[in-house]
Amino acid sequence: MKNTTRPFVGLICAVMLGGASLASAAETPTLMSPSWAFGACDAWNASATLSDELYTSGWASNDKDRGHKVLQIYRSDCPDSPRAELRIAAKEGKAQCIYGGIAETTTLDDDVDYVMYAETARWQEMGAGEYGPMKAMFFQYLLFDGPYMEAMSNMGPFGAFLKLTGEVPGKVDACP
Repeated sequence: MKNTTRPFVGLICAVMLGGASLASAAETPTLMSPSWAFGACDAWNASATLSDELYTSGWASNDKDRGHKVLQIYRSDCPDSPRAELRIAAKEGKAQCIYGGIAETTTLDDDVDYVMYAETARWQEMGAGEYGPMKAMFFQYLLFDGPYMEAMSNMGPFGAFLKLTGEVPGKVDACP
């Protein structure tokens, strides 16, 4: 009697191996890498706290008529890595992220733009909601340059942004 199951086993293995290569193509990006920032931009736009509250507070429109604000973020224990950048614009009644990727803005305006940095472990703690922006800044777990009073008047959204860093999947076993 002829065995007719062997070709089907080969077909099933080929399909499974093909699926594995597709899974590796959708690999989790490294935290604070350009591809991670792309996902963070999408997550920003999906957050009502960030997109709605930062529009209604006037935060997003404080852009010195450039059409956007810049947020550059990085892991301070990865000093040779490029910064990630998000650009936020007041658009269609929302504070919308219009760019997420590698930092391209070379001249930041500290009246409207932000640079935020922390060690990887601190980003993970803030992203997990272990503490918010007040504790992070008080203990200098999170350092930033930018309009301090503007940030202080938007603590709710600022906290939501810190949690977003834990909600967007990112590997931390290597620097970006």
